[in-house]
Amino acid sequence: MTHGNYSLVTEFILEGLTNRPELQMPLFFLFLGIYVVTIVANLGLITLISLNTHLHTPMYYFLFNLSFVDICYSSVFTPKMLINFVVEKNTISYTGCLTQLYFFCFFVITECYLLTAMAYDRYVAICKPLLYNVILSPRICAVFVFGAYVMGCWGSLAHTLCMARLTFCDANLVNHYLCDILPVLQLSCTSTYNNEVVVFVLVGMNIVVSTSTTFISYGFIIANILRISSTQGRAKAFNTCSSHIMTVSLFFGAAAFMYMQPSDVESMDKGKVASVFYTNVGPMLNPLIYSLRNKDVKVALKKTLKRKLFS
Repeated sequence: MTHGNYSLVTEFILEGLTNRPELQMPLFFLFLGIYVVTIVANLGLITLISLNTHLHTPMYYFLFNLSFVDICYSSVFTPKMLINFVVEKNTISYTGCLTQLYFFCFFVITECYLLTAMAYDRYVAICKPLLYNVILSPRICAVFVFGAYVMGCWGSLAHTLCMARLTFCDANLVNHYLCDILPVLQLSCTSTYNNEVVVFVLVGMNIVVSTSTTFISYGFIIANILRISSTQGRAKAFNTCSSHIMTVSLFFGAAAFMYMQPSDVESMDKGKVASVFYTNVGPMLNPLIYSLRNKDVKVALKKTLKRKLFS
């Protein structure tokens, strides 16, 4: 399709994680393994929470949704990422690119606010344990989760509509393994100033709102823990929050490094590698962190296995 003296892009080429031929197959099997573990571990956690009534609490309701989101957003880009390792040119249509961008942003923003809700859950559990089931009633938990999905829908729609307004001419090589915002912006032959402002404002707002809420929650948690006289009591309280702290640090650290920086080629190359931690590693580690460090999940797993083996 031509426009003036240049052609408009109808498809993009995903450059992938690296161009080095000797790394393609090792990386293919590495990320295939990560994806399989991600799907199996998150599905396993969802199944455990569904089958065990003692896990039907606010914390596990949020964790159930977190696992669901991790499965979905890993599946948005991983198949294309794996294809990139085994084909010479990995193409994606213009419509397919915008669709991938929308769903990727949707699930990432949703996870951002789910992690925020989980921080508040830990605050109530430690600072107001007697009112835990009253404050975090099923209705309130449903409102939090619904709000996370609404914020994801609104944010991803804003990013996608702004991207659809741009014109893409001859350049169509996306310096990434997925259609993420900043790498695609680099290819536009029209001004991307408004888009970059939208990215800065929306990403900044999501990170500031989420991290400030998380920091405030943990500020109260730490203050409450320091008032506990016994060392064993303090250790137990800290252990309750440690899984969430690890998940939040990995997710927000990598996301901030990726988006809160200039959109030049060198920054994109660094950001592409950093994004692996919140797009691939994070969804794989989340269920492992919450299961291996959680006594309730271990008990539920043992009960479920016994029921299946002796039924």
